[in-house]
Amino acid sequence: MPPPRESLTPGEARRTAIAAQGLAAARPSGGVNLGHAARLLDRLGVIQIDSVNVVARAHDLVVWSRLGDHPRDLLPRLEARGGAVELWAHEASIAAPALHPLLRWRMERPHPWGNLARLARERPELLDEVEAAAHDRGPLTAADIGAGGRRGPWWGWDHGKQALEVLFWHGRLAVRRRRDFARLYDVPQRVLPRTVLEAPVPAAADAQRELLALAGRALGVGTAADLADVHRMSRREVAPRLAELVEEGRLVPVRVPGWAETAYLDPGARIPRRTAAAALLAPFDPLVWCRPRVERMWGLRFRLEIYVPAERRVHGYYVLPFLLGERLAARVDLKADRAAGALLVRAAHLDDGEAGTVAEALSAELRGMAAWLGLAEVRVERRGDLSPALQAALA
Repeated sequence: MPPPRESLTPGEARRTAIAAQGLAAARPSGGVNLGHAARLLDRLGVIQIDSVNVVARAHDLVVWSRLGDHPRDLLPRLEARGGAVELWAHEASIAAPALHPLLRWRMERPHPWGNLARLARERPELLDEVEAAAHDRGPLTAADIGAGGRRGPWWGWDHGKQALEVLFWHGRLAVRRRRDFARLYDVPQRVLPRTVLEAPVPAAADAQRELLALAGRALGVGTAADLADVHRMSRREVAPRLAELVEEGRLVPVRVPGWAETAYLDPGARIPRRTAAAALLAPFDPLVWCRPRVERMWGLRFRLEIYVPAERRVHGYYVLPFLLGERLAARVDLKADRAAGALLVRAAHLDDGEAGTVAEALSAELRGMAAWLGLAEVRVERRGDLSPALQAALA
């Protein structure tokens, strides 16, 4: 057995992260099935859910980046078979079922949103009524529960919807499935696999240690902040658990030149000499969801500009980074124009590499994505310094 690593080069850290995320391996050559999805979720642990459907839902894009062409109902079918659950893990997430017992310590805490925590304190009887309704009539959507309350300018949640969310946060309800992206809530006994329902609940410290070890496996290598971010844990919670994992040999502290903080390496992580990865990444892909990590590893300042006024956007409305080899080589602002049957590249910007080489690889990825989305062509608008080369590669 080789001696434990004491350091990684920046390139090794990048390649380790890419391999850990399942992006270094070739996509399946045949049909993608539930087994592929289950193995992917086991590797990643959590896939963040997002409602924006400019191209496709973010969670579907995460699967596309790793498995390529796949049925759009793949993740819902995996949930229906008990191979995945919806949880508040890294934000709203599709998660491996084993995470549910590991997050129950957090389910006992007040909801982090002040208005929902206040509702739980001030109207416990409403929570009991809504839980009983779900037991008797479930599964329920928010529209099935009416309990008054003002509607806000963004979410439009009345107190009934808020009660459902509080109950979901505390594990008193679970999400059976989604219908038109709206959650259908039901009692856990009718949703969660028996293995989850009957699993012993570990002490908080033990659960946090396991979550950190899983984060290390999913990231390959990362700082304390990177590891904490995977399951949205605090640095205060993480610090003692990291020390225990290091002592147990389940994480290895390493130095990475240019990183201000100690990195932690999963001892089972693969460190490839090179990687031939080529994938468009959703803005909430686990490889890039932690923006400080992206800046540290790739020197790329990546921000979501959906809420930025159009005249102030730098790269576009819904921008996907393009991973090529071990580089984040480009950024493309994409839109699926379903009425016109086209995948629109609203803008394309080069970040790292030679324009012709990047454009050639990117054009292949865009053609594949368009086919997966059922779109007949890719159209490139002339915005961004990579767009001329991309137009030529697609011509």
